[in-house]
Amino acid sequence: MPQTVQKFVQKIAYEHEHRADTFRMLKPKLQSEVLLRLGRHVQYDLLSRLEKEEVIAVLEQLDPDEATDILQIFPKRKQEALLHEMAEEMKNSLAVLLQFDPETAGGLMNLDYINVDANDTVANVAKRFKVHEKRTGRLPAIVVFREGKMLGYLPGHELGFSRPGEKVQKHVRKIETIHYSASHDEVFKKFRTHPHNKIVVFGEDNNALGIIYSDDVLRLMHEQESKSLYDFAGVSDEEGVFDSARRKIRYRYKWLIVNLATAFLAAFTVGIFDATVSKYILLAVYMPIVAGMGGNAATQTLAVLVRGISLRQIDISHVWRTLRSELISGFINGVINGVLVAVVVFFVNKDIKIALILASAMIINLLVAAFFGTLVPLVMKRLGKDPASSATIFITTATDVLGFLVFLGLAAIFLV
Repeated sequence: MPQTVQKFVQKIAYEHEHRADTFRMLKPKLQSEVLLRLGRHVQYDLLSRLEKEEVIAVLEQLDPDEATDILQIFPKRKQEALLHEMAEEMKNSLAVLLQFDPETAGGLMNLDYINVDANDTVANVAKRFKVHEKRTGRLPAIVVFREGKMLGYLPGHELGFSRPGEKVQKHVRKIETIHYSASHDEVFKKFRTHPHNKIVVFGEDNNALGIIYSDDVLRLMHEQESKSLYDFAGVSDEEGVFDSARRKIRYRYKWLIVNLATAFLAAFTVGIFDATVSKYILLAVYMPIVAGMGGNAATQTLAVLVRGISLRQIDISHVWRTLRSELISGFINGVINGVLVAVVVFFVNKDIKIALILASAMIINLLVAAFFGTLVPLVMKRLGKDPASSATIFITTATDVLGFLVFLGLAAIFLV
C-alpha cells in the first residue's frame, strides 16, 4: 500500500493538468491517504479543482483534526460553505477545532475522548465507549472527573479486564494537562518532562476540551524539522520536490540574490589585494581552503546552537560559557588543521612563508567561525528572527570576508 500511495502522490504532484482526474479514480480510503501526503499548495490546487460535494466526501473520510488541517488552507468563506453541507457529526467537530489557533495546543488536539464520573461503573463507561466508537469510528480516551475536578484517565484495557460493577475510580491513572492556548514549544516541553502517550487539553474553566497524542506531537516535530532544514538552505517550506521549475524559481531567487550580494563583498575584499595575488599566484590556489574551512566550521557551530535554541537550552543571557568552549574548540581545531595544511604546502610548494601564513589564517578564521556561529543565531533569536534561516548568510559572509582579509592581509605584510 505505501508504494501505491507514493505512486499516486508523485503522479498527482507532477501531472498538474490531470491531477483532479487522477484523484477521482482512487478509492475513498486511498484518496485520504494520498491527500495527506501532498504539499499544502498541491492540496489547495487539487481540492480547488474538485466539486464541493467531492471535497466534502474526502474531508469526511479523515479524522476531524486532519480534516481541520486541510480545511484551514481555504479562505474563511469557503470553510463556512463546506462546513454548512457536511454531516452533522463532522460539522460539529470541525466547528470546535477551527476555533483554535493552529499554532497552539488547541490546534493540535482531537476530540476523541469521553468525560465520565469517578462513581460510574465499568459497565456504564463501556457502553459510552462503544457508542463513541460506533458513532465516530475511533476509540476515545476516557477522562475521569469527580465533582468537576479531573482525577486522571481510565486505560481502555480496564473495560475488558475489570468487573462490570466496579467503580472506575479504582482504576484511574494520572495524566498531564495543558491549557489550550499553550504554544507548541510548551506542548513539546510537557511531553519531554512527563513522558506519556497523551495529555488532556483544558479550557478556561478547567474543563477538558480535547486530547493530544504523542503521534500528533511527533508529526509536528517532523514538520518543524523539515521547516528548519528548508530555512537552513534558504528554501521556502511551501516548496516541494514535485514543484514546477517556475515555482522553484519564485521561492529561491530572492535568497540567491542576497547571497550574490555577499559574494560581491567577498570578491571586493579579494580585489583590495589584487597586486599581492598577482605577484604571488600561489595565494589564489589556497584561498578557497581558508574560506571553505571557515564555512564548514561555522556550519557545525550553527547546527549545535540552533538545536540548543530549539530545545531552550541556551539564550543570549548566558552565552559566555558556550562561546568560550566554542572559541577553545575553534582554536585547537584551527591549530590541528593549520599544521596539516602548512606541512602539505611546504612539501608541495617549498614555500615556508605561505605555509605559515595559511596556517595562521586557518586558526584565525576558525576562531571567527566559532565567534559568529555562536553569537549570530542567538542575536537573531533575540530579534525575533528564525536563527536557522537568518543566521547563515551573516555567518558565511563573516568567514568568507574575514578569512580572505586575514589570509591576504598577512600575505601583503610578510611577502611584499
